[in-house]
Amino acid sequence: MQQRIVILGSGESGTGAAILAKQKGFDVFVSDAGSIPDKYKQELDAITVPYEEGAHTEVLILNAHEVIKSPGIPDTAPLIQKLIAQKTSIISEIEFAARYTNATKICITGTNGKTTTTSLVHHLLQKAGLNVAVGGNIGISFARLVSEKEYDYYVLELSSFQLDNMYNFKAEIGVICNITPDHLDRYNYELQNYINAKFRILQNQTSDDVFIYCADDELTIANLTKQNIPAKQLPFAFGHEISPGAFIKNGELSSTIDKSNLFTMYTNELSLKGRHNAYNSMAAAVIGQVLNIRKETIRECLMDFQNVEHRLEKVATIGGVEFINDSKATNVNSTWYALESMEKDTIWIAGGVDKGNEYALLKEMVKEKVRIIVCMGLDNRKIHEAFAADVDMIVNTSSAKEAVHVAHKLAKPGEVVLLSPACASFDLFKNYEDRGRQFKNAVKEL
Repeated sequence: MQQRIVILGSGESGTGAAILAKQKGFDVFVSDAGSIPDKYKQELDAITVPYEEGAHTEVLILNAHEVIKSPGIPDTAPLIQKLIAQKTSIISEIEFAARYTNATKICITGTNGKTTTTSLVHHLLQKAGLNVAVGGNIGISFARLVSEKEYDYYVLELSSFQLDNMYNFKAEIGVICNITPDHLDRYNYELQNYINAKFRILQNQTSDDVFIYCADDELTIANLTKQNIPAKQLPFAFGHEISPGAFIKNGELSSTIDKSNLFTMYTNELSLKGRHNAYNSMAAAVIGQVLNIRKETIRECLMDFQNVEHRLEKVATIGGVEFINDSKATNVNSTWYALESMEKDTIWIAGGVDKGNEYALLKEMVKEKVRIIVCMGLDNRKIHEAFAADVDMIVNTSSAKEAVHVAHKLAKPGEVVLLSPACASFDLFKNYEDRGRQFKNAVKEL
């Protein structure tokens, strides 16, 4: 009898899963409580997969052999609770896709830096001439990639939500960039629950596998002893020597996975600037060495990589004022790194949906770097309360266009206008990409 797979959520992840499940001969049904974008409807129609939108019809869902759940749906949702109660298998699209490939999976998680690191590692493997694809939480879904072509390597960005519903999946190379409080609303406001989700990147690893992590990250280090880690551990750090692993000291990046094979380059040659990006570069260098990529190729990759859209992206300089789009900074820690890399007085555009932010972490950095804060959100009280005494002025705005115009008027030549919200985008925008593009369009209209 044909097994029935129900997919909850119809975004890139759900549609990719539907394509792969149909290809593998399952009876597939897609259900989305919201609306399904037209481009995904057309894809589902083309492969004759039935779907519904605007509702979850339980009679069509509760009879599934297995459910592939969108990362955005929490386990507390009533429908998910019913599926759990009747012991229906609930997995992520990543878990499902992994059943159909024997490729090496390089999996990168962390609160901040994972998109940049994922893109950087993909760039490195491509430059080395390897048969590689990039996906997961960035760009194309893993399931779609698996359905389209056989690759030898997948570089996957994985969010905590994706890791939550992965059980038999294994990362041959697992990376935790860092762990700082985020998404706590999804984890019962228990930081340990979120940390545990991140450490699922290590599940099923053996002594043949590799675990790469930041030795300077307090929460990662504090939780290492709670884990059983059979994989080879390769940490990276700033300012103190580590071997095996990578470190930056006296303006030089050094990386080794065994004593005989040392890779070095000067940090002023790195294309990505700022301390946070130095960590991303170290992680990539270690992966390059694990995969036995030539040192010249690793060096070239770290010198010529162009950063991803919405991550400290230089938009334009107008009247001597530089505009930078860091819309991807959806939490306080990410914004801390953005402000830390600013070398000029800054007009900081911040705000959005607060995810339980602790703004105290930014206080010293704001005092040092920020002259004016321009708020862009429906409720900016916490920002006012946190920083009123630290800056010359805090202004409220209610759109990207208004925020850019106000910032432009208040900025002096030689200053920077930085969009780095430290918040989710869902009050005024569809997502952080929409927020970033609206910001860039507003700058171009000045």
